[in-house]
Amino acid sequence: MKEEIYSVIAGTGSYIPEKIVPNDSFLSNTFYDGAGKVLELQNSDIIEKFRKITNISERRYIGDEYVSSDMASFAAENAIKSSGVDRETLDYIIVAHNFGDVKINNRKTDIVPSIASRVKYNLGIQNPFTVGYDIIFGCPGWLQGVIQANYYIKSGDAKRVMIIGTEALSRVSDPHDRDSMIYSDGAGAVIFEGKANPVPVGILSCTARTDSYGYAYLLGMDTSFNPDFQTKDIFLKMNGRKLYEYALNFVPVTVKNCIEKAGLAIGDINKVLIHQANEKMDEAILQRLFKLCGKKEIPENVMPMTINKLGNNSVATLPILIDLILKGNLSGHSISVNDNLVFASVGAGMNINSFVYRA
Repeated sequence: MKEEIYSVIAGTGSYIPEKIVPNDSFLSNTFYDGAGKVLELQNSDIIEKFRKITNISERRYIGDEYVSSDMASFAAENAIKSSGVDRETLDYIIVAHNFGDVKINNRKTDIVPSIASRVKYNLGIQNPFTVGYDIIFGCPGWLQGVIQANYYIKSGDAKRVMIIGTEALSRVSDPHDRDSMIYSDGAGAVIFEGKANPVPVGILSCTARTDSYGYAYLLGMDTSFNPDFQTKDIFLKMNGRKLYEYALNFVPVTVKNCIEKAGLAIGDINKVLIHQANEKMDEAILQRLFKLCGKKEIPENVMPMTINKLGNNSVATLPILIDLILKGNLSGHSISVNDNLVFASVGAGMNINSFVYRA
């Protein structure tokens, strides 16, 4: 039987900041609505309603001394160590982020040089043919980097690619916007390499879409909801209700198409690894997916979640999730040889993407 080259995971790594921020840390915040009026509800009620919707009880924030490129470098170092590969043999380092290095005392985006170049420098890689570049694609950025890496590997242009997702959303969240409680910080890295195999393994299919027309500004940047905020800094803002509707309408069908493109059915999927945006939304997406596929029963433990303790750290949620599972650090979840996984993400743009992976 003829062998083909497939993109398989060679190693994973993550960096989860040490600073734990529980929900009651927001009790002293003054929250405003989009019209600049103070919310009438007590903060304790706002926080409890938020917890019921998102199931977030705490999140992690980056230390004041670090920026996103630091977290990315820590995760990358961890991935290199766990893979055992020679860092000088990496053909590409792709770093997904959306805000670059935002310092604690300066909220301006810093992306020159690129975050990938900073990571390569921090790793001490001297090979000039280890090409580093950034990708900005909203929360699906890491997954889009994986899709690009797969094309490089399948075409023969690369043998080994590291894709990193890193974000410090705490640096771009408005303290007067209740949505700020969703956001967190962290980084994850995954190394893919080409493997010749007579039967399909690794990445089996990929799908992506961009729905800018009518949806481009469901997530964007704007000034604080507090009209008396001391600066004109801009912060991450989202239309939560419309974003929820968009995700529910388009993510399930995109994932279904990706599964079918791999020649599989929903019953063949062992794990659904979805961007950790909002637990209730992710559960609704899963239910809609199985309904679209004609299945009434959803298997137990099919969708691992980290959002309860780690919050939403954008491009970092998926690589952190797979790293925790593969290293046995997510209770109740494991991956066995020949398991079929489907990854999916949705975010600013609006962008959705997915890939199917066979372990």
